[in-house]
Amino acid sequence: QVQLVESGGGLVQLGGSMRLSCEASGSTLDYYGIGWFRQAPGKEREAVSCIEGSNTYYADSVKGRFTIFRDNVENTVYLQMNSLKPADTAVYYCASSSYYCLHYESPLWFQDWGQGTQVTVSS
Repeated sequence: QVQLVESGGGLVQLGGSMRLSCEASGSTLDYYGIGWFRQAPGKEREAVSCIEGSNTYYADSVKGRFTIFRDNVENTVYLQMNSLKPADTAVYYCASSSYYCLHYESPLWFQDWGQGTQVTVSS
């Protein structure tokens, strides 16, 4: 089991940047895929990105704007978000999967979740 804690959310203006952190404890990240998801009010939770080792995956809606990377020493995964839009407003969650990033588009493949952090992009 992995414990995950997100941080770094807040309010940013259109076109701004923000970096989210997902600190893991209880196990090394080497054994898991770590995904970022987001959920806006009234919408389903959707996959944003996933990282397994050096492999990264992105939803089409964030490609070229978001970057996922990891710090193995800190056991932390980051999501760097640039050129933010109001459509990016949501609660962002990180989650771990023992299946790495296989089927990362579905939250059902992830076992442990953080508490979420709110990201609000104002226009």
